[in-house]
Amino acid sequence: MSDFAGEERDQGELLSGDELAALQLSRLRATLHRVYERVPFYRQAFDKAGVHPDDCRSLADLSLFPFTTKADLRDQYPFGMFAVPRPEVRRIHASSGTTGRPTVVGYTEGDLSTWADVVARSIRAAGGRPGQVVHIAYGYGLFTGGLGAHYGAERLGCTVVPASGGMTDRQVRLIQDFRPGVIMVTPSYMLTLLDEMERQGIDPRSTSLRTGIFGAEPWTEEMRREIEDRLGIDAVDIYGLSEVMGPGVAQEHASTKDGLHIWEDHFYPEVVDPLTGAVLPDGEPGELVFTSLTKEAMPVIRYRTRDLTRLLPGTARPAFRRMEKITGRSDDMIILRGVNLYPTQIEEILLRVPALAPHFQLRLTREGRLDALTVRVEARRDADAAQREAAAAAVVRAVKEGVGVSVGVEVVDPETLERSVGKIKRIRDLRGEPPIRP
Repeated sequence: MSDFAGEERDQGELLSGDELAALQLSRLRATLHRVYERVPFYRQAFDKAGVHPDDCRSLADLSLFPFTTKADLRDQYPFGMFAVPRPEVRRIHASSGTTGRPTVVGYTEGDLSTWADVVARSIRAAGGRPGQVVHIAYGYGLFTGGLGAHYGAERLGCTVVPASGGMTDRQVRLIQDFRPGVIMVTPSYMLTLLDEMERQGIDPRSTSLRTGIFGAEPWTEEMRREIEDRLGIDAVDIYGLSEVMGPGVAQEHASTKDGLHIWEDHFYPEVVDPLTGAVLPDGEPGELVFTSLTKEAMPVIRYRTRDLTRLLPGTARPAFRRMEKITGRSDDMIILRGVNLYPTQIEEILLRVPALAPHFQLRLTREGRLDALTVRVEARRDADAAQREAAAAAVVRAVKEGVGVSVGVEVVDPETLERSVGKIKRIRDLRGEPPIRP
């Protein structure tokens, strides 16, 4: 595993708590004035809420200002949220737009430099070092993952392999031939890469990989253990979202693996009650909200991420608060016969059953007037029919006892479910579709 002797830190990581708070307030006030003066959307939102940037005299005063939502960004498509003239924007990223208009984000030269800095900081905290080869299997293009990781790794002084997603057999060959020490990828696609290594007769633990930096989707401690045991690496979490910056907003340190330190000199976090919007004290679980402190092209004020977590004191980076691993999203919550359920709860159960592989999908259907949930999960290659049947029964019991709801479980053959090269879609809602035929 990684050696952290002689670890370096940049100037931002060396700030004391008081120095950080003073810097945050200065940058927050400047950002509020910037958006009020330059972004009509924010001027109207602040005026409607009866607040002005001058009303922010302390960090706590941020709660006086209105939230920003994904719907707001879509309504301002394409460039209505920009705080600089369009010619000053050096890069544009956007969401896929599968549920409507895409959300568009822009970056000045200064933003791109800041982004590279925070990703370099993140890779270093994860155990990466200058001179190492970094295999990047996040998607490139309008998605921020690939290019964000790429420029951060180069900023740190690493050699980058821009593999992107897909062509899994080729990715395995590149890992064998180029001998990277670090891989950056979604955890679900890492599992696909591990399956392909084993299919080719390669022992994953024999590869050169020593650090895995995984993000872009929620993943559990059970999945961390699965990846670390099979690959023999430090598996650590990275967090980011396009609307705030991209990857590099927060990073888990491989020496502690106890949550992600938020780079609070650039991104100010709050946790709020998902229903009321009230700010919750540190330690209380709720919805994560971010305000950017240094973005030039497209600052965001109190952006509601829909990600569920809580804020905790810093450890490996004492000045920066930690956020727990994301437990789910408020918009991914399934309400099944009155019970709240998240895909990560199912994942934790499946990974405790030896006969089952960590590839699954949740299918929601309607039986009469009631909603029904079926867990479709792949069997391990060596699981026989009796073990599959026992595994299905074990999952049914565990979900009933642990979550409090009855579900169906279908154990399918290995490599039956669709593999993901990016963010995996765990839920398939068929309640509005015709019944599934055998």
